[in-house]
Amino acid sequence: MWLLDLWAERHILDAQRQGEFDNLPGSGHPLMLDDDSHVPAELRAGYRMLKNAGCLPPELEQRKEAVELAQLLDSVRQGSAEHTDYSRRLALLELKLRQAGVNTDFLRGDYADRLASKMNEE
Repeated sequence: MWLLDLWAERHILDAQRQGEFDNLPGSGHPLMLDDDSHVPAELRAGYRMLKNAGCLPPELEQRKEAVELAQLLDSVRQGSAEHTDYSRRLALLELKLRQAGVNTDFLRGDYADRLASKMNEE
């Protein structure tokens, strides 16, 4: 074990003995850890930092923006200048997503409608 590891372990044990970890939020409950087994070991720390900073991969960022634009389109009067602008931006984003190999069926809502009707049948 490295000297730094020994030092950290000693401080953790001292804190435990002094009761500094007692009554912490979530005490006694299992930790909710992310499954990052699909990420290569050498990239995990970097990915974790980006995730904690709120950064998304470009495709997911574009997907999120496309969903927001689709919702805006539903709230704007058809034929207005805003509707035209949102439609163009959404079409461009959809093209970029398709070129990146991302399925854009989530924008159509067809799957959600079919799923809801299937659930109502049962």
